[in-house]
Amino acid sequence: MIYLKSMLNVIDNSGAQVVECIKVLRHKPHSCAQIGDRITCVVKKARPPQQVLPGQSSGNKVKRRDICQAVVVRTRSPLIRKDGSVVRFDDNACVLINKNGEPLGTRISSVVAKELKDKNYNKIVSLAPKTF
Repeated sequence: MIYLKSMLNVIDNSGAQVVECIKVLRHKPHSCAQIGDRITCVVKKARPPQQVLPGQSSGNKVKRRDICQAVVVRTRSPLIRKDGSVVRFDDNACVLINKNGEPLGTRISSVVAKELKDKNYNKIVSLAPKTF
């Protein structure tokens, strides 16, 4: 469960490493975010900017103190699936997205939950090396 002030790892190559949740984008007030929910977050830790050669674009799309939206792809709290199985991940993780729901990065470095496929985040699922 992701609440206000929760820290999450970013598992894409958008430039952010750690973000802090500042808003859960849901209709219910005072609710927590589960896998597949959108959150608004602020970048707390980002990769240092790389030296760019002429004619190349910068690899980092976000920098520290940027406010952006993200999709929660893993949570530490147990997730009970419809078949009765229980899944729990080691950390809280997210993928940064734009306003249309498309990921900012071009790669995802770790596994994501397969519930994202049901919530129509097919691009994120296809970029991930494995769904669990």
